[in-house]
Amino acid sequence: MLGLAVRSVQLMVDRGDLTAWKTPGGHRRISRSSVEAWTAQRSGAVALGQQRAERARNDNPGNAQPPLSRSRVGRPARAAHVPRLLVIEDSVHFQNLVSLLVGQEFPGVELHMAHDGIVGLAMCGQLLPDVLIVDILLPGIDGATLITSLRSQPQFAQSKLIVVTSLTEEERAPYAFALAGVPVIHKPELVRQLPVLLHEALAEHLRPQEPNETNS
Repeated sequence: MLGLAVRSVQLMVDRGDLTAWKTPGGHRRISRSSVEAWTAQRSGAVALGQQRAERARNDNPGNAQPPLSRSRVGRPARAAHVPRLLVIEDSVHFQNLVSLLVGQEFPGVELHMAHDGIVGLAMCGQLLPDVLIVDILLPGIDGATLITSLRSQPQFAQSKLIVVTSLTEEERAPYAFALAGVPVIHKPELVRQLPVLLHEALAEHLRPQEPNETNS
C-alpha cells in the first residue's frame, strides 16, 4: 500500500507516523486508517513538490515539460529516451536553484521534487529515477538512511546518486557509511559542481542515438 521497504515502514512506526501495536506473538500490526491518512498526506506533499517544480519551470521556460501521462497502475509513463531526475531537498531555495540549473543545462530532463525523506522514498518507488539528488539533513528520514534503504532494493541498482549538503566534511563523518562511492556536493559549491556531475550521471541518456544498422 505504501510502496516502501519494510525497514522504512518500521522507522515510520518508531517515529509515530503510523499507528501500530504488537500481538502476543510479537508480530507488528499497523492501523489501516493511519496508513490511509499518511497516504493522503503524502499525495498532498507530492502535489506540492510538483507545483513548486512547475513554478520554477514557468520562471525558466527552457525547462518546460509536457504533462505526465499515467499508466493503469498509477505510475507516470516514461517517454522514450527522456531521463528522469528526482530531487529530495527540503529547502525551497535549493529546490529552485537546482530547477534553474537543470533548466539551463538539461532542458530535456524530466524533473521531480520531494520535500522530505519519506515522500522522496515513496516517489523513488513510483518514478524509478535515472538520477537522484539527495540532501543529507531531511525531515522524515535523513538522506543517509534513504540511500541505505534504496541500496537494499535491486530495482534502484541503475539509479545514479548525487548528495548535496550544507555539512562540512567533518560534520558528515557520521553518515560516511552511506556516502562511500557517492559524489558529495557542499552546497556553497552547488552552482559550480552540480552541472558537471549531472553531465556525467546523464551521459548515457543524453548521448545522441545512432540509427539502427541493418544486416546485409
